[in-house]
Amino acid sequence: MTDAEKSPWFDLETYVTTPRLTGLVLSHDGTTLMAAVQGPDADKTAYTTSLWSVDPRGERRAVRKTRSVKGEAAAAFLRDGSLVFTSKRDIPTEGDDAPKDSTSALWCLPGDGGEAYVLARRDGGWGTVLTNADTDDVILGVLMHDGVDDDEADAAKRETRSKKKVSAILHDGYPVRYWDHDLGAEHLRLRRATVSGEGDDHRLEDLKDLTGDVGDAIEAVTVSRNGATLVAAWEEHLPQGITVGRLARIDPATGERTVIATAEDAEFGGAVVSDDGRYVLAVRHRISSPTQSVDSKLWLIDLETGEGRVVADDWDRWGHPVAISPDNTTGYVVADEDGAAPVFSVDLGSGEVRRLTQEGAHSSVLRSPDGATLYALRSSYANPGDIVAIDVASATSRVLPSPVSYPELPGRVERVETQASDGTRVPGWLILPEGASEADPAPLTLWVHGGPLGSWNAWSWRWCPWLLVSRGQAVLLPDPALSTGYGLDYIQRGWGQWGAEPYTDIMALTDAVEARGDIRDDASVMMGGSFGGYMANWIATHTDRFAGIVSHASLWNLTSFGPTTDAAWYWKRELSPEMLEANSPHTLAEEIVTPMLVIHGDKDYRVPIGEGLALWWALNEHYDGDLDKFPHRFLYFPDENHWILTPQHAIVWYETVLAFADGVRAGEPMRRPELL
Repeated sequence: MTDAEKSPWFDLETYVTTPRLTGLVLSHDGTTLMAAVQGPDADKTAYTTSLWSVDPRGERRAVRKTRSVKGEAAAAFLRDGSLVFTSKRDIPTEGDDAPKDSTSALWCLPGDGGEAYVLARRDGGWGTVLTNADTDDVILGVLMHDGVDDDEADAAKRETRSKKKVSAILHDGYPVRYWDHDLGAEHLRLRRATVSGEGDDHRLEDLKDLTGDVGDAIEAVTVSRNGATLVAAWEEHLPQGITVGRLARIDPATGERTVIATAEDAEFGGAVVSDDGRYVLAVRHRISSPTQSVDSKLWLIDLETGEGRVVADDWDRWGHPVAISPDNTTGYVVADEDGAAPVFSVDLGSGEVRRLTQEGAHSSVLRSPDGATLYALRSSYANPGDIVAIDVASATSRVLPSPVSYPELPGRVERVETQASDGTRVPGWLILPEGASEADPAPLTLWVHGGPLGSWNAWSWRWCPWLLVSRGQAVLLPDPALSTGYGLDYIQRGWGQWGAEPYTDIMALTDAVEARGDIRDDASVMMGGSFGGYMANWIATHTDRFAGIVSHASLWNLTSFGPTTDAAWYWKRELSPEMLEANSPHTLAEEIVTPMLVIHGDKDYRVPIGEGLALWWALNEHYDGDLDKFPHRFLYFPDENHWILTPQHAIVWYETVLAFADGVRAGEPMRRPELL
């Protein structure tokens, strides 16, 4: 095997075992960054997370701090520099009874070194851990059964259900499931506790219930640096199955709750709180209709007056708040922007917006205590991921020593664009293999993103074009109408008409790329997942220009998708009867002549398995030829969901997609992967 064939961008076994950055946590004094690194477990059938210390000054190499076989999560620093985290690692026995399988612990890693020890244990575990810089209080999220009053009753109910093998859930409202899991058996509640002791002898004391049994209301929680203000994304259920997002302030001392952001025509979320607890910077989402798209604006709430207002109303981008400056004059946000996701500063008075980063997509953004520096994970299709320190004053970034590094990518990335028939610019990324030229043009794979409100702007370990590029294919990643980072008008162009401008934009950019000398125009394959899968189905019913089409987790019949997805109220806002009639691929099933690879996971609750099954039936129903020459295939995952997440199934996914593309390009039967 050559070095290129051993590369993670070619060898699938190496690819799924390649570590990747997933998050950052900063100590309250700003001296230590902790990076979460995901990698495979011992038998390479699941992923676990380890925690690494990263020097914010960039002077020392990264050092691994946790090594449990089962991995860590939900990390937060105490104000003395100790690190609190949850883990599935084995819990020491207390007394004569070994811990139950349903018991998990809150662990503490001393700031001055030493081994992690159990800070607290609980049947049912912990969901959220929040700390602050000024007090020893910690906010804990715990999952509990509805109707129980304490941990003892909760543990007893969990044990009884487990012993009797009862998994049934009785619902009295909507929703009932979300993405890949069922809702209703247990819900999040918030508690406050005080951490006492020091070094390797911290303890949780004065545990207080802050919210009680509030069902599924709590969506996300954030706390101010001084610990005085706790803000929760609060879901409210309305008649007709509608759920809307509000913001609620919760007093960490008393649990008193006040709704601070609500409106009939909008939802709120994505909150961050100022250091002193006075201001909340959040996002106000306009509720959409069949003819008017969703829109998002930054929303600033003064908790002293109770008043809220839009910030930077003229800014035609959707900012996601990450921090407020120490003096409360500036908000820091991440927003999609023309194929990237930069960090911006926003003057909270004037609304002036300033771009702080020049390339890549940024996530897990954290602010230093003095406000001079922001830390973030950064990636792009030319960069699998690094850790950067962003100087706010100069708007420059420097790369910090990382726990991970990657080999050179086997090709190059180009920004491409064309004009739609209405004159609108349609952009995208084109990734070309090494050696692609007019003398040796590469076959093209068109890959359409999901969402549909999204953008090809960040590296994805789930959707990695380099595994195709390393095999000599060029990959086109278009951002058609409905994509984010190009302004509200670009989204409105495709709103409620998925089969119109989004489709014609994709075809226009594909035409432009296929006209290049370094791209073959006779061997293109199309693929997409979720909304990209919808577009795969729409393309299959409208053109035979592609050698083959891969449709992953796709919407096939919009009429059946609407009421069976996990958030039917959201999709109902856009999917009017007229939209359904004009844009549902299933109405044109008999037009499909292109070989299709259908892929679906049974645990997909966003695009339920019925969509994939109905598409597969339609392909069979409308084929009246020799069964030995049946051109379509169905890759079914009984225990995967909207995404194919486990390492070995990811290998099977790519093996099947690559074999299908090779077969249709060669006009030969698909080579069956070894494990299928």
